[in-house]
Amino acid sequence: MKTLEIEVKEPIKLLELIEEVFPDSSRTKHKEILAHRVIIASRHITQYDFPLAAGMKVTIEGDENRNKPMRGNMPIVYEDKYLFVVNKPVGLLSSSTHPDDRTVISELNNYLMQRRSRQRAHVVHRLDRDTSGLLLVAKTKDVARAFEKDWKERVYDRAYVAVTWGAPVPASGMVKSWLTENEYGVVSSPTDNGGKLAITHYKTLRKQGRFALVQMQLETGRRNQIRVHMREIGHPLLKDPIYGYRDDNSPIDRLALHAFRLYFKHPVTEKDVRLETPFPDEFMTLFSK
Repeated sequence: MKTLEIEVKEPIKLLELIEEVFPDSSRTKHKEILAHRVIIASRHITQYDFPLAAGMKVTIEGDENRNKPMRGNMPIVYEDKYLFVVNKPVGLLSSSTHPDDRTVISELNNYLMQRRSRQRAHVVHRLDRDTSGLLLVAKTKDVARAFEKDWKERVYDRAYVAVTWGAPVPASGMVKSWLTENEYGVVSSPTDNGGKLAITHYKTLRKQGRFALVQMQLETGRRNQIRVHMREIGHPLLKDPIYGYRDDNSPIDRLALHAFRLYFKHPVTEKDVRLETPFPDEFMTLFSK
């Protein structure tokens, strides 16, 4: 896909324009374009119902701009004969169906090929492109299947840290809801509406002015769970283009979410593997006073 410059012919909402321009693309693709590729008047716009007037110019970035330099390299924090754990940087996809995309999987496959290994990287779980942190990747399909078969018991502690707008009240607690997806993203319901049950435990670690540093642990692992739940209690993450504030004058230029802890029972050796990373410097500078 090449970069497109579109002149709006008549009033229309942004997502509707994307659907018209890409009629053969999936809903997921439309949402990906909305979240990352739209520029209007030199600003990235992610608001699905952003009103477009006749004569406005809309730029939809193409693949030549898609693989912008990621922030930092991708340290391998754990490796054995069976699997990797990497510290995924912001801006890198976990995996992709597009062979030209740079992803965690493609980076690790290049690493394996350079070592003349016959193994290949296999997805075990995912982090959003704009989320950083610990990501588990198998070296064989059998190891990946072992995690998939018994994920909840095998991966027994996943913790994240985030910076939120304002401090949650109470300072610690649990958010429980049922999540469903529509064309605009993930929607939360406090009662069972046929969606997937999602439970997030949170604890406020620090407060400073408009911001709070909050730790989250997942009892369930649903798509965008943390981002949706923090918005639900009135404290969305900084720089969240979909579930955050529309006027987000954040002092940091990234989604404020990092997966810092990953504890699991190894599917082959059955040993406990416990890994943690430091909180991102970008987060901690907000709490240094």
